[in-house]
Amino acid sequence: MKYVAIADELRERIARGELPPGARVPSTRRLAAEHGVALATAAKALERLSQEGLVRAEPRSGTVVADRDRRGGQRGLTREQLVRTAIAIADTEGLGALSMRGVAARLGVAAMAPYRYVRGKDELVLLMADAAFGERGYPAKPSGDWRERLTLGGRTLWALFRRHPWLAQLGPITRPLPLRNLAVHGEWALSALAELNVDAATLCNLHVLFFGHIQGMAVHLEREQSALASSGLTDDDWMDHQAPAVAAMTTGHPTFARMLADLTETGYDLVLDDIFELGMRALLDGLALRFRR
Repeated sequence: MKYVAIADELRERIARGELPPGARVPSTRRLAAEHGVALATAAKALERLSQEGLVRAEPRSGTVVADRDRRGGQRGLTREQLVRTAIAIADTEGLGALSMRGVAARLGVAAMAPYRYVRGKDELVLLMADAAFGERGYPAKPSGDWRERLTLGGRTLWALFRRHPWLAQLGPITRPLPLRNLAVHGEWALSALAELNVDAATLCNLHVLFFGHIQGMAVHLEREQSALASSGLTDDDWMDHQAPAVAAMTTGHPTFARMLADLTETGYDLVLDDIFELGMRALLDGLALRFRR
């Protein structure tokens, strides 16, 4: 995204001191001309820096760099501010774009300042994940049967993965993250599954199956963002581009060919939210049948 690149460049200039507090930031028109973008794109970059507190509008002067104290400089930096800034970067640019130096630049502090609060990127990512999983919880007094409660748990986790696509990329399901807020979601699901009256090993396996469905679908959310950013092609554009190769794949596969022909005629959009819901219903139907619940 071009406005992100423009904002990153200005942020780096501010962090290096090239644009000190009070200095005038290049105008929207100048940024548009220098980067070959529309005025709206340049304005969006400045708006992003303004939301971060790095710049401010000054009457008769245009946009200027905010004072360090006003923009949350090194003295006022907190661990929570560090974590929230890192989450914002990962949400918009992906976990691969996250770096300690980049977070420091976004905050307008020295490159080493974040290390006063975390030992490194790995610890920062764990704090980010814990904060993200803590954004949604559950009723103090659960209501409904096991299926209703499990459905709520699944949709709650899916909403968090949707809000923070990088969450699903953090590790394999065989190595669960030791996070306090993730345990809240685990307890909710386990208490619902426990009503199936299964032994401890089966209970654990069913929880892994449940969480695996959600995470397994969610891993594609950030990949979807990355594919769009790297190729510049929407899903429809990509399918149009691949049409000859897909058509060649149907040779000798009549069921596949009939399905594609029908979908071409009726129209079809692959929506991850719909597939998540379909999988949840199938999973819960299977559990109800298997355990006669």
